[in-house]
Amino acid sequence: MGLLDFLNNEGDKKPAAPAQPAAGGTDFFGNNNNAAADSTAAGSTYTVVSGDSLSKIAKNHYGDAAKWHQIYEANKAIIGSNPDHIEVGQELTLPSI
Repeated sequence: MGLLDFLNNEGDKKPAAPAQPAAGGTDFFGNNNNAAADSTAAGSTYTVVSGDSLSKIAKNHYGDAAKWHQIYEANKAIIGSNPDHIEVGQELTLPSI
């Protein structure tokens, strides 16, 4: 069957739907599709390193430095009243947003 035969004979058929992800939650390459969503939904932790600030952590984790307020609110008990004073080694909770 040639290309023109295909177009002439089967042109009225709808294309096949894209394959749905496997029930196991893996993509084509075997990576876990739900891993990032699961960790973000449940929140994750981050250990402060030298040179960090809440805005830097927010930029790296959320892609938006302005979301530092959410990190601060989730960690007020650890950080204290001054959001500019975080210490190396503190383990902060990064809430899901």
